[in-house]
Amino acid sequence: MDPLADALPTPEPVRTSALPTVTRAEAEKGRWIDLTRPHARAVLKSRARRVLVDGPLGTGKTRINLEKVRACCLKYPGCRWVLLRSVRKWLTHSALVTWENKVLEPGLLIPDRVRPSNRCEYRFKNGSVVVVAGLDDPQSVFSAEYDGACLIEAIEIDQDTAEKVDGRLRYGKMPYQQFLMDCNPGPPTHWLHRAFERGWCERLPMRHTDNPAFYLADGTTRTKAGHDYLGRLDDLSGVLQARLRDGKWVQAEGVVYDKWDAAVHLVDPVEVPAFWRRYWSIDFGFTNPLCWQFWAEDPDGRLHLYREIYQTGRLVADVAEWVRKTTHDDPRPDVVITDHDPEAMAVIERTLGVTCTPANKTDKKGGLQQVKDRLRRAGDGKPRLTVSKAALCHLPDEGLRAVGKPTSTAGEIDSYVWNPRLARNEEPLKENDHGCDAMRYLVGHLDGGPKTDPTFYDEPLGYGERVRW
Repeated sequence: MDPLADALPTPEPVRTSALPTVTRAEAEKGRWIDLTRPHARAVLKSRARRVLVDGPLGTGKTRINLEKVRACCLKYPGCRWVLLRSVRKWLTHSALVTWENKVLEPGLLIPDRVRPSNRCEYRFKNGSVVVVAGLDDPQSVFSAEYDGACLIEAIEIDQDTAEKVDGRLRYGKMPYQQFLMDCNPGPPTHWLHRAFERGWCERLPMRHTDNPAFYLADGTTRTKAGHDYLGRLDDLSGVLQARLRDGKWVQAEGVVYDKWDAAVHLVDPVEVPAFWRRYWSIDFGFTNPLCWQFWAEDPDGRLHLYREIYQTGRLVADVAEWVRKTTHDDPRPDVVITDHDPEAMAVIERTLGVTCTPANKTDKKGGLQQVKDRLRRAGDGKPRLTVSKAALCHLPDEGLRAVGKPTSTAGEIDSYVWNPRLARNEEPLKENDHGCDAMRYLVGHLDGGPKTDPTFYDEPLGYGERVRW
């Protein structure tokens, strides 16, 4: 059972007058319902070409955008919308649960038996269609035209991709076309922040008082669910609290990897040839995330994080068995670098038939500097370390997401900061650093030890066979 189901409190009942909605009768007459909170009215009434709904965790950003999609599908028969996220599978247990259980009403759709994980569209009885797609398969998005697009977690994609989506909004069944986006705030250097500052999109920021599950209509009285949920967010600290509790676009002070730029280092998935060297780097955890990173090194010595496990509550034995079953056709890793846990290392060696090498923890500052050096652009304009946008090979850990913690290595980096209670740049804060630690283990091992044998990539006949499991 996926942990997403119980991660966040849900409004009760499913439909009340406090929630933004448009009845079929009102949609047919072309009238918006006006018994909603001001922010919900603003989203429903906006006809701006591009709309960004941003704010802290749990404010209902995705819900109100999905309500707008439903309202348009009812008001404009025959229109076409596309529901998007950077990775298609991440929609199944997040936005599609909200869409099916809280937004759609019985009788609106042409019935079928397609499961959410395999669904590619929802067909309304009036001819409107909502397509479901992921930007990890861009052909399914960019080969069609739409009246509107609803992008979940817009902060996950780059500006070029967003503009390509915007270019597909020209179907013409609605009197206006609209690109709806939602996200939690990130650093002020992110392209989305610059975009709404220069007027590229209309920004409609939400706060917890906009969510009827957490606050009564007076906007000051919290519900029990609001007390419980906001209490958990109050436990966040630093930049995460500013972004995910207070809704501010802020940069972490004293960020360790100040050369990290998501627009440069977070890249589209690449085909990893069999002759590239492979490495595994592992930071153990149970209450904290277990981070298992799969790296590849290209012939120019650049490292690419192409697959990652980042989950809490997982036994090493279970994860190792999953890796054994899913990577049996992959090239064997040249090195497996791990955190210092003899019992966990023995489990991996026994299950996977590899030799674990304990990470060098004596020169932590040296490892940090080596990662920073790889993040700098080389003479060819490219950094020597990149992370795939689709590296996470499972749904984001909703337990982490619900309390505002990172759900991947890339999610950690721009909030990985120096400990403010120690001397300047002496030691990173030991918080939300599991993927950063695993990355440092590998880079420290490679860049602190012997250099790559230049003859390794000569790719002799039959090379691909010798590295198979």
